Amino acid sequence: MSAVIEVAIPTVVDIATEADLLRVRTALRQHAVAAGFGIVDQTKLVTAGSELARNVLRYANRAAANLRVEAVQSAGRTGLRAVFTDQGPGIADLDAALGDGFSTGGTLGLGLPGARRLVDEFDINSAPGAGTRVAITKWKR
Repeated sequence: MSAVIEVAIPTVVDIATEADLLRVRTALRQHAVAAGFGIVDQTKLVTAGSELARNVLRYANRAAANLRVEAVQSAGRTGLRAVFTDQGPGIADLDAALGDGFSTGGTLGLGLPGARRLVDEFDINSAPGAGTRVAITKWKR
């Protein structure tokens, strides 16, 4: 596996209010357009990011949280990585949370598994009391 190389100055967006959801979507769309992504891949990235940012607002209990989006290259490919980090309570049962239909907040339970299906790479780290970090990567086709 080739190393991933960051190729541009990243954008960081704090996530604290509903208004920040628009800033998250805008940052992701701008990076996707600048990287030359087609409209379908732009939409997939923005949709996945929007779901993850909404989860931050819903479950991180107003803890410090942000999105870091950066251009990356690996094995001759160009892509975008978006990393969502929060200092919230963490996810008690990560395996269950990644399954369709699981929710602790009365939702449909499609956020995490749906986001995972929309991107090329999905990595999540979380533990009770330790916050959550989700990194998604979409590669240019």
